[in-house]
Amino acid sequence: MKRSAFIGLLGNTTLLLLARPSGLFANISTTGSTEFLFLEAESFSDYGGWDLDQQSMDVMGSPYLLAHGLGVPVADAVTEAEFPSAGTYRLWVRTKDWVAPWKAPGAPGKFQVLINEVPVKETFGTKGDQWHWHDGGLVTVNKKARISLHDLTGFEGRCEAILFCKDEKFEPVNEVAALTKFRRKLCGLSDIPIDSGKYDLAVIGGGIAGTAAAISAARQGLKVALVQDRPVLGGNGSSEVRVWPEGHTRQEPFVHIGEIVEEFVPLTAQPVHGTRNALGGKAYNDELKLEKVKAEPNITLMLHERAFAVEATDNNIKAVVLQNIKTGIRKRITATYFADCTGDAGIGFMAGADFEQSQTGLMGVSNLWNVLDAADDKAVLECECKDKTALATQCEVGQVAQPFPRCPWAIDLSDKPFPGRKNYKGQWGKEDPLANLGGWFWESGFDKDPVTQIELIRDLNLRAMYGAWDALKNVDKEYPNHRLGWAAFIAGKRESRRLMGDVILSADDFRNHTPFPDPAFPCSWHIDIHRPDPAFDKGLKGQEFISRATEGDHFTYKQEGSQKQLYWAPYRVLYSRNITNLFMAGRNISVNNDGLGPIRVMRTCGMMGEVVGKAASLCVKYNTTPRGVYEQHAGKLQELMKLPGSYRV
Repeated sequence: MKRSAFIGLLGNTTLLLLARPSGLFANISTTGSTEFLFLEAESFSDYGGWDLDQQSMDVMGSPYLLAHGLGVPVADAVTEAEFPSAGTYRLWVRTKDWVAPWKAPGAPGKFQVLINEVPVKETFGTKGDQWHWHDGGLVTVNKKARISLHDLTGFEGRCEAILFCKDEKFEPVNEVAALTKFRRKLCGLSDIPIDSGKYDLAVIGGGIAGTAAAISAARQGLKVALVQDRPVLGGNGSSEVRVWPEGHTRQEPFVHIGEIVEEFVPLTAQPVHGTRNALGGKAYNDELKLEKVKAEPNITLMLHERAFAVEATDNNIKAVVLQNIKTGIRKRITATYFADCTGDAGIGFMAGADFEQSQTGLMGVSNLWNVLDAADDKAVLECECKDKTALATQCEVGQVAQPFPRCPWAIDLSDKPFPGRKNYKGQWGKEDPLANLGGWFWESGFDKDPVTQIELIRDLNLRAMYGAWDALKNVDKEYPNHRLGWAAFIAGKRESRRLMGDVILSADDFRNHTPFPDPAFPCSWHIDIHRPDPAFDKGLKGQEFISRATEGDHFTYKQEGSQKQLYWAPYRVLYSRNITNLFMAGRNISVNNDGLGPIRVMRTCGMMGEVVGKAASLCVKYNTTPRGVYEQHAGKLQELMKLPGSYRV
């Protein structure tokens, strides 16, 4: 269910919540009408071909709709609206020109607002390097109207909200706190969250780690909430991001650790061009993940819910407040224990947990992508393009050529090397140039904050993709029948905040096999740290988009008998050292920057989640803390680790 539009006839005092503060009462007419219609993009009844993007809502205040058409205009997003009365209104649209931060020409994210299928004169997405209210001028409407967002390019246009106001002099504020207060009041949304229950364990983040933690805890008899802000589970390992989960499971001496992960992350997909990244969406088993979670009666699954506030006192979390990214309704869940599986350490950060975040030299963010050959009937049949029907019809009549427009606003790669261009493979690249497009090394954001600048980083990746395809199609005159087939719009993060536990692992711990008495999960990935690849970053300072991974003996670790590169990391990296009831699993556990390399792959993260679920059950059973499990019940934890993943209390 989506929230309805808000129509209003409110006094000037209420409108002041949204008025731009350029002077007391300066932007509200004291004599004009205060009738208005406020539409949030996520409230549209039909998204058409637009996607709902929540990644930056903590920064810019709301989810928004994204026209992610890969150069083909997407179908209109549509909703029916009823105005307070017919007449003339000033139209405002909250949007941005997404390439303006780079002073790039062309404003590719152009779109129109249609009223009863007729476009207003102003074109949106053409100005401003930040989210702002774009003045659409005066429009005349009847009492009821059909409002549409009409994409003009397929190149990442975006819309967050629309405001029609009869006061022609009114100018809406863009400050996030004021705007949030205004929208909630207008939409009749209470700031008092709905009580959504008390749980033994609340797992925030539904990636591989969080999903495994929830299933593990539920099978130990705990009442579990699993909270995810997307419609699917799996995070980076879902059909939305398509990073293939790596890491060896079921290793000696705890051979059952990893069995839960294998239930919903089976190794069934066949590699394409030698990789399982960026495959077709079905390969990532979204449905299987949901099926496994829903089969657990002890789990309450909450999709589309984003945790935005934490209640904590005396270094103990009491509750987490959620906001539904579609309806805006807020919920409050209380729990005895919490697991931060957000990847960004969002829960720990809000609770005041000790954390580290690299300011420079971060690993970047991937947005994987692939291409398809329109002359290949099978490729067209399996195409995930938003215009699949039109493409299939076109190809049926033999029109398989796939032109692509010039992209002057993209990174200009017309005279630069990149993996996928002939004679440029990149690290571990393949002989087939097409195999080197959109892979793991298409990565950017090495000098940017992956929490507060994630929209900018994602957009930089998209500019690199479009620039590369423009160069191949229009400069090199290659691949006349190929087109972009799929690209992630949800960013695949490698690094952000890391919560500090009683042990902080470094790369030297892996190299030297530092012994700890509390082995908890096996690490088998090498010390894999990514930095900009100097072979491809000339002239692109701040816009590097190809990474190089560490390699060589210095980035491997000792063999353990016949087992190559296996290290059992300690349990004490899986809980906060200063928040007494907080676990963590995933890439936000207690490691330093170089220690992140071996632990961040998803099957390894999933095994962390399995152990967290078991440890949480001991916390409940013995009324202790995560630290107390180590200090008083370490042997009991290892006994649980020896049980099959299917074991239920």
